[in-house]
Amino acid sequence: MLIHPWDAALDDGEWQRWLGDHDFGQLAVNGRDGEPPFVQPLHFAYDPERAEAVTHLARPNPIWSALTANPRVTLSVVDDYTFIPGPWQAPDGTPPEHGVPTSYYAAVQLVCAAHIVDDPRQKAELLHRQLAHFQPNGDHAEVAPDQPPFGRMLPAIRGLRLEVTEVRAKFKYGGNKPRSVRRRISGLLVERSGGHDAAARAHLLRRLAANDDAT
Repeated sequence: MLIHPWDAALDDGEWQRWLGDHDFGQLAVNGRDGEPPFVQPLHFAYDPERAEAVTHLARPNPIWSALTANPRVTLSVVDDYTFIPGPWQAPDGTPPEHGVPTSYYAAVQLVCAAHIVDDPRQKAELLHRQLAHFQPNGDHAEVAPDQPPFGRMLPAIRGLRLEVTEVRAKFKYGGNKPRSVRRRISGLLVERSGGHDAAARAHLLRRLAANDDAT
């Protein structure tokens, strides 16, 4: 993923806060013997203190042999995306049709070392970590080996710890454009009010304000 300086995360806190609210992504694993990469959509729970993400998948999933062959993987998360038409980006004083269209989006890629978890008690602990994230109000039974209601299901899954070794974070929201153009785009996003326009606009304004604070 190409990351220009003006699209880079302002600091670790920016991508960590964003990732805290985005817990569904795609795990990309190298294919075996010349096969294409294996890409698995999944929910995950990211723990910034441990610098790892945890998840689980069904035992029959074909991903396991690829992970065993090469445990170096990338967990990719993309959201808050929207299309910016060319006329919106036209420099001040130029014909609108001369503007170049672009995409706005936030993306975080976690490069990880994958660790497969098969021990029943460790799998139970891993599932509790996920439940603490996804069902923090505690409305779930305990997961314990050989104990109802979930114990008998543990052999059907394998756990996965993703130890983060590198982070690539990108917030592409017109950081290379003049302030006047970005403010114009902000207003046009309000007018259009499409699917992810509000989220994209929030990023645009937040990063614009951060630039103000830095100058």
